[in-house]
Amino acid sequence: MSELQTLQADLLARIDGAASIEAVEAIRVEALGKQGRITALLKSLGGMTPEERLVEGPAIHALREGVTAAIGTRKAALERAALDAKLAAETLDMTLPADRTPPGSVHPVSQVLDELAEIFADLGFAVASGPEIEDDWHNFSALNIPETHPARAMHDTFYFPNEGEKRMLLRTHTSPVQIRTMLKDKPPIRIIAPGRVYRSDSDATHTPMFHQIEGLVIDRGITLGHLKWTLETFLKAFFERDDIVLRLRSSYFPFTEPSVEIDVGYSIVNGKRVIGGSDGWLEVLGSGMVHRKVIEACGLDPSEWQGFAFGTGVDRLAMLKYGMDDLRAFFDGDLRWLRHYGFAALDVPTLSGGVGVPA
Repeated sequence: MSELQTLQADLLARIDGAASIEAVEAIRVEALGKQGRITALLKSLGGMTPEERLVEGPAIHALREGVTAAIGTRKAALERAALDAKLAAETLDMTLPADRTPPGSVHPVSQVLDELAEIFADLGFAVASGPEIEDDWHNFSALNIPETHPARAMHDTFYFPNEGEKRMLLRTHTSPVQIRTMLKDKPPIRIIAPGRVYRSDSDATHTPMFHQIEGLVIDRGITLGHLKWTLETFLKAFFERDDIVLRLRSSYFPFTEPSVEIDVGYSIVNGKRVIGGSDGWLEVLGSGMVHRKVIEACGLDPSEWQGFAFGTGVDRLAMLKYGMDDLRAFFDGDLRWLRHYGFAALDVPTLSGGVGVPA
């Protein structure tokens, strides 16, 4: 028997008799490591003549491949045996109840966004979205907000370094989505634009980041009466009351003319303010007919196309409907607050079943 055959028989016998993975690994290092016996044989090929290498080379490589395969087979067998032994030693009673996983909650803002989308979808509105990092033109100029307007002040708006000649900022409203939609789509247009917006403001009813929803209708022959009907229908569906009364007050917004604030009537029930009735008035929306300069900025002819727009805070609507009194708690990440005010995952709003959740 040659020296290679003797070495192969010895290594294969030891591998086959190895009782643990550690023992197999020790044999692998001894045979195939940097200082291993087979490694030394491979290194010796460099000092052989071409004729010797032609004979010895295939035999040494066959030895390495045979030992490598044997090591892999033995390791797999030992691992399989160890797993079988572990499974045999461990028992699991499948009849025992599983550990209860704490249920998550849907944030009130997410719930109200779903409610709003459901209501406006029934009124024929599509949902549109746009970037939260906007340029000055889409956020201000296209909306007829001049350079001298206070909203452009550094203390009111979060600005970024300019991108070339573009002045970049965190959008202060979702109105840029209206501009992008009018530039992209041909009328008639009926959209809502929900999303996060940013303003440098913070107190019990204001946060630097909050959620807003705006609506836009562009069509022929649109009047203020269409706006009033749309908002009245929306608020009745959202608050799930038929005694919703609206009051329109003249106001000023650069992007609408005429502009109106929408007040909704409320009643006092058990010392709490409840939307519905007319004991008092609460401002909930800003709205108006889209300014002709805004329509022109989007490449449309204001003598042919008219429209209305409105906007309100989603967080504010959630506070009014579900009884929260501090906007800052919406973003504190307090699990106790979320367990109290959150919604179950299956509380999906539908018009047939009621967009709200039973008390």
